[in-house]
Amino acid sequence: MMRVFHCDHCGNPVFFENVVCGKCKHQLAFLPDVKIVASLDRGEKSQKAEESSIWSSPAPSAAGKKYRLCKNYIDHNVCNWAIPAEDSNPYCPSCRLTTVIPDLSVDKNHDLWFRLETAKRRLIYSLIEFGLPLLSKKDDAVMGLDFHFLGDPVGGPRVLTGHDNGLITVNIDEADDVVREERRVSMHEPYRTLLGHFRHEIGHYYWDVLIKDSPEIDAFRAMFGDERADYDLALKNHYTNGPRPDWQQDFVSEYASVHPWEDWAETWAHYLHMTDTLETAARCGMSLHPDRKDEPSMEKQPSKPAHEQRFDEIINNWLPLTYVLNSLNRGMGLPDAYPFVLLQPAIEKLRFVHETICRQSECKPKSKAQNNPELVPLGAGSTN
Repeated sequence: MMRVFHCDHCGNPVFFENVVCGKCKHQLAFLPDVKIVASLDRGEKSQKAEESSIWSSPAPSAAGKKYRLCKNYIDHNVCNWAIPAEDSNPYCPSCRLTTVIPDLSVDKNHDLWFRLETAKRRLIYSLIEFGLPLLSKKDDAVMGLDFHFLGDPVGGPRVLTGHDNGLITVNIDEADDVVREERRVSMHEPYRTLLGHFRHEIGHYYWDVLIKDSPEIDAFRAMFGDERADYDLALKNHYTNGPRPDWQQDFVSEYASVHPWEDWAETWAHYLHMTDTLETAARCGMSLHPDRKDEPSMEKQPSKPAHEQRFDEIINNWLPLTYVLNSLNRGMGLPDAYPFVLLQPAIEKLRFVHETICRQSECKPKSKAQNNPELVPLGAGSTN
């Protein structure tokens, strides 16, 4: 989910990733405690670190608050978040979750690390907005979260992107656009992005947190299948024989058909794709009123987080929006922005993810099933 932000000094539109207003040149930072991108005014020197300053913001929601820039903002320029001045941790809520960073003695790795953290911050923003549990391994060694960004060691085995008991490892090559596109083509994937990787792997993490050993496990198995099936065998079968030929009847993607764990992670990631894009459209005031009554239309959406909406509102707005997104991309000579087809079983799995998040967020969606239409370097890492 992503809002539209404006500079508090001049009113110019600014983006989530910006560090300077393009119009008035004021420094910007995302303030996670109030969830806005705000302009900053430099104040006195910090007592905690001589090289940093205390900042304030004219944003009304930040009135009376003091901030310090994240250490990765100051030292490496790979972050644009600030933290309350009284916070004893020098890193922002996103950067403190990364404990292994790429080997910065390799020239290109700083740029790859920057791209990794940029994508991760968008993920963390969504998790904060949803009110999902977000603890580091330092906070909770068993259920906490940790990110390692690693390159393939010289002469060693390739680093695999994946999740293991709260540890999310990402091969930094995924931040290289050329390498990632080569892999997307070679694996016959219609969609492969760095943010997509983060959303998929965090889905595995939240399966452990929200579904495993919970009262929802039986409902999960009825919807996604029994996760106790042999995962390694399922993966081997997928890469040897390919996906089941009818995978589109039940899944959001080919890879979702591998195993119930992957079905959940792919569906979770897909839900985050939907809700982030829809909130952006809502904040921009977007509505669709075509000349022909039989073409997809969409009223202006409510400017509220997805977990405060009914799932039927979300999916009924999503279908027309994807029609427009794909049409616009084709007009630019680009591939479809949304290269997916969702049938009813996949839609019901998305509903399951939505209602799982709503329960965690103490939101009780009044959502009833509907017959929705079908949808058309590299080197070892170093410690942060």
